[in-house]
Amino acid sequence: MSALFTVIVVVQVLAAIAIIGLVLLQHGKGADMGAAFGSGASGSLFGATGSSNFLSKSTGVAAAIFFSATLALAFVGNKRTGVSAGVMEKLPSAPTATVPATNDKAPAQGAAASSTTAPAGGAGQANQIPK
Repeated sequence: MSALFTVIVVVQVLAAIAIIGLVLLQHGKGADMGAAFGSGASGSLFGATGSSNFLSKSTGVAAAIFFSATLALAFVGNKRTGVSAGVMEKLPSAPTATVPATNDKAPAQGAAASSTTAPAGGAGQANQIPK
């Protein structure tokens, strides 16, 4: 895994945690009516109406960072490396075995017949029965 990929994943996880925390801190729609009449929310850190604007803007920024990190992960993770023939391409190549050809019709040429080799596929010996 590259360092850039790791950094983007960390940024995305932090943005997701920030979104979760900011959404949980926000008030629902029913809580705004009580805050409008001064039910104790005016003494809070953000004032009577300041928390909704600050938290909603912070959530929007965290969401933008999260979506940007998601797009960056899709771009970085989508590296295409040429056309591959598949899994069989990565197997080690097996050595080809040479099989000496036998010639039963010419026993006088036994030395010459044993030094020749059949093709790599063993063609020509498929119909022969060993003796």
